[in-house]
Amino acid sequence: MAGRFQPRAPRPTRTTVRGGDARVPGARTGAAVTGRTRTWNPTGQLDLGLVVGPMRRGPMDPTFRVINGAVWRATRTPEGPATLRIAARSTGIEAQAWGAGADWLLDGLPRLLGDTDDPTVFAPRHRLVAESHRRRPGLRLLRTGLVMESLIPSVLEQKVTTEEAYRAWRILVRKYGEPAPGPDGMPDLHVMPEPHTWRMIPSWDWHRAGVDNKRAQTILRAVRVAPRLEEAMALDPEQARKRLELVPGIGPWTSAETVQRSHGAPDEVTVGDLHLPGIVGYALAGERDADDARMLELLEPYRGQRHRAARYILLTGRTPPRRTPKMPKTDIGKL
Repeated sequence: MAGRFQPRAPRPTRTTVRGGDARVPGARTGAAVTGRTRTWNPTGQLDLGLVVGPMRRGPMDPTFRVINGAVWRATRTPEGPATLRIAARSTGIEAQAWGAGADWLLDGLPRLLGDTDDPTVFAPRHRLVAESHRRRPGLRLLRTGLVMESLIPSVLEQKVTTEEAYRAWRILVRKYGEPAPGPDGMPDLHVMPEPHTWRMIPSWDWHRAGVDNKRAQTILRAVRVAPRLEEAMALDPEQARKRLELVPGIGPWTSAETVQRSHGAPDEVTVGDLHLPGIVGYALAGERDADDARMLELLEPYRGQRHRAARYILLTGRTPPRRTPKMPKTDIGKL
């Protein structure tokens, strides 16, 4: 009977989802899923949903699914397309992989799940941040090791609502990507298109997906130099951002959103965002109209860990009361 009265975790909101709140319930037992396998035992606590949550681009992301307590991810590795399945068990993190890039994914599993991240260096300096830190002990910053996988959907999210960006990503990946490798009965996943395929997308399909010419041209410029951008993984996050921003159309907002995922960068805070300064300002100082400069001032005590601090703030779900209408949704594909 006692279980009936256990407090339930608050439902995810748009703000907490942006902070990486991807609920992954306990994995269910069932038929074995064959494939190349690996078991990894992380040191310290690890919340699988919080770690992998930033990779998901919307609830219908064709490259990401959570099924029966397991996370499925389809991606394009340096060795080719691959699918990764991850589940948290009592014995550790169990992973299976399929496709040409299976070994690459399994070799990089600890890195992906934040093994190179050190959450112990973070020291909360605000009551709200401290409470979020206490409630989310398993938060680690993932490191995908892949630049284009994070860059392209980040470009799609420029200057539009998240729903519009998620829709564009879903349409383009399903139409121009390839079915992900894997066992029978796996989720319907697709691997994002390779750079050459992105370049072959006709202008009318960008339009039907709701992507304006400015964002489409930015993606086309980026995929033309995709090998050079992927080489940014050998650079530190600050230098990687500088390389990304050499591509016209990629600015500080997009480069930060990319290296946060590709490099697991704990200090690369997103500037130029419509909502984040107000959320941070309201959480730390009760200032709903904070701008980028004020946000950076409030986050200065967390220098070196400013992105992590922003994640904890987002995960509180605390947002300033809305005084203006939401950003209008548009669909240029209907024009």
